[in-house]
Amino acid sequence: MSLKETELLEHCQFILANRQIRNKFVILCEGEIKKTAGRLSPQSYRAMEDFPDANFYKACVPRDWRQQIPTFFNCGDRNDVLNTYFNLLRLHEDNPEASYLNPQQLFAIVDLDLQKKDLKDLDDSYPFKDLEQIFEDLYEKSLIKVNQVRQHRIWVTGLIHKESYFIFPDIQSILSEHSAVYQNSDARLENIYLDMADKIKDDADLKNNFSRVKGRISHCQNLELSEVEKLQVSWQQQYQVSHDNSQSELVLALLTIKKAKQYWLEVEPPEDYTSPPERYREQLALQIGRFYAHNSDNPSCHISHLLKLLKLELNPREQE
Repeated sequence: MSLKETELLEHCQFILANRQIRNKFVILCEGEIKKTAGRLSPQSYRAMEDFPDANFYKACVPRDWRQQIPTFFNCGDRNDVLNTYFNLLRLHEDNPEASYLNPQQLFAIVDLDLQKKDLKDLDDSYPFKDLEQIFEDLYEKSLIKVNQVRQHRIWVTGLIHKESYFIFPDIQSILSEHSAVYQNSDARLENIYLDMADKIKDDADLKNNFSRVKGRISHCQNLELSEVEKLQVSWQQQYQVSHDNSQSELVLALLTIKKAKQYWLEVEPPEDYTSPPERYREQLALQIGRFYAHNSDNPSCHISHLLKLLKLELNPREQE
């Protein structure tokens, strides 16, 4: 549920008045804004460090970024993040004396998702008209286009959702190390991918946005993109016979178009884990974030690589 107009104003005013953002990059992200007694409050914001979404992004910060690391703020859903971004800029411009924000250091990252999201109705001066255009400019074949990053202050994930990074092919060892369980067996990513693919033809969002889907994965030459059912069959066939790079390309294509959250929520702790499963997944997500932090030079590790480029290209003091 999106923030009400009064809540959005309170949310923005809190961020602008927060001394912690002085001389820092501020990165807005999706995630729950906890409320106290049903409303936003200073107590809600003091609990920011307990918010799993912002904590995951913070965990992705490259290991060699030790000073003035970005401050991340949960801002609600995708619409809330974008509304917060543009309202922060307007409020700062109206009263810069009451703000600790440096507008040149304000960024937002939102899920790519499947639904179209226009930006022109929020601010017609932003150089990209919608999120899909940002995606097309920022990524190519699931890799970041390094030379394009400077043009963006609003980033989209290169995979469909943040949760897709929790089941990225390279993190199988983390799931195994922490004895993760999926559907009563050891959590194997291959099984998750096959389950996801098996539901392609039943995915209403995917069907309703199929033209967008086709554009995202058109580089996968062996996939049949004439209709949803044929996409599913061709993906399953190609996955079974492909190896190494070809199989990785198929997986990344799947994670760009098929929502992963429900499958991530089926990842469970081992039997001897005594805390709630939600806590286990939060801790696992932090371990995964740290994996990305240690691999920030890799353009396929989208979030940490974007942060790496931010550090190297936009903060000269960090290069000294």
